[in-house]
Amino acid sequence: MLYTLLKIPAWFAFRIYCRKLLVNNREVFNSNGPLLLAANHPNSFLDAITLATLFKNPVHSLTRGDVFAKGFFKNILTSLNMIPVYRISEGAENLGHNYKAFDQCREIFKQNGIVLIFSEGGCINEWHLRPLRKGTARLAISAWQEGIPLRVLPVGINYQSFSSFGKNIQLNFGQPITEKDFDAGCTHGKSMGDFNIKLRGQLEQLVLEIDRKDRATLEQKFKVRQHPLKKGLLLLPAILGWFFHAVLYLPLRNYAWKKFAKNDHFDSVLVGLLFLIYPLLLLLISTLVSIFGGIWPGILVFAALPFCAWSYVQLKRQF
Repeated sequence: MLYTLLKIPAWFAFRIYCRKLLVNNREVFNSNGPLLLAANHPNSFLDAITLATLFKNPVHSLTRGDVFAKGFFKNILTSLNMIPVYRISEGAENLGHNYKAFDQCREIFKQNGIVLIFSEGGCINEWHLRPLRKGTARLAISAWQEGIPLRVLPVGINYQSFSSFGKNIQLNFGQPITEKDFDAGCTHGKSMGDFNIKLRGQLEQLVLEIDRKDRATLEQKFKVRQHPLKKGLLLLPAILGWFFHAVLYLPLRNYAWKKFAKNDHFDSVLVGLLFLIYPLLLLLISTLVSIFGGIWPGILVFAALPFCAWSYVQLKRQF
């Protein structure tokens, strides 16, 4: 229920957060299951939010289990279609819970649902494909063993930056991997190895490999040219957008940087804070304007402020 309620505002928020979305195959967003999205993991929970916002059908995301420790957060995350999985670093005693998570995923597949798994395991802010864990192969092969016609879709998620708000994003989708791509007579161990070789072979083509200091390549891959007419039309709203939103954005940015810059969660946390707080502030300001100036000025403010924020994101420096 919460997933459905938040999807529409998340869609609008994504349009402000993302200056330009480049996708090599937009038809993928209309996909039905059973489907397993096998993605790299460069930007914490923002990776899952990005894909869940863009896909037409619900996406269930496998998420690090330690964030489910408290009942309050567990209930919220479960309502957002998140499924806990555990790594050895989060306690060997928790690894048994992963069997339940995979059982849940297979039930979702049987209902023609979509599951997202991050095949690298952990998150690191970088333009680089890391070694793949075995979880994706285990889940896919176990589904095929139960006769589920699962397709595994490789996904490359690439961000222009991990520290600036309003950025360009590239989503690259590969070709579906199915049970027919493997020899039915192989042992379980060889099947898992062959699966990871095939998956990695595709992800290497979808995930950009760029050194952190290579600014020239970053600009070449991500920079979007703006039409002069668009710049002229959006200049005044962009100035107003910065002026009216800096009072909210700068304190939240400083807080997120101090708390999360060292663990690669800064970008996701900042977007999450803005997503939670900005609608409340917008509603408060437009309500006050309606009380003292009338209903139509209040409605105008409610529409104009997000537009000005979007205008600023469109014109701000990309690098």
